[in-house]
Amino acid sequence: MLILTLLNDAVFSAIPAIGFAMVFNVPKRFLSHCGMAAALAHAFRTLLLHHGVAIEWASFAAAAFIGIMAIMFAKRYLAPPLMLGVAACIPMLPGVFAFDTVTALIQLTSQSQISHELTDAVISNGLKTVFIIAALSGGLAMPSLLFYRNKKII
Repeated sequence: MLILTLLNDAVFSAIPAIGFAMVFNVPKRFLSHCGMAAALAHAFRTLLLHHGVAIEWASFAAAAFIGIMAIMFAKRYLAPPLMLGVAACIPMLPGVFAFDTVTALIQLTSQSQISHELTDAVISNGLKTVFIIAALSGGLAMPSLLFYRNKKII
């Protein structure tokens, strides 16, 4: 059952990655690479979530996985690594949490009294959105910072 879930997740995350790669004018010969990177990374994140890892850390690990794949891809095909990485990270953006934050915020502003449940929903979903986006950006940038470093770390 887990394998079917991962396959379903991989297939349906490759579609928006290819779509956004087309919007970003990625050459046609690299579209399949963007879709494959998104599919593998999203399936990896789903596997980590299945094993109880928090979504922020799972997103960070999946974005780092995309960053490593992008660097390998860039060295092999002499293409910019962000061309693959940005489009592959798009399916992992926290759209549901951002939507729940905005919905709760609109409900909170339309009421005359402050509801603690809505306030909790705004804060928890908003923070989760911010941390996931930070994890995606940090995870995508981290492999480039490590591999393209000219100096030794210590």
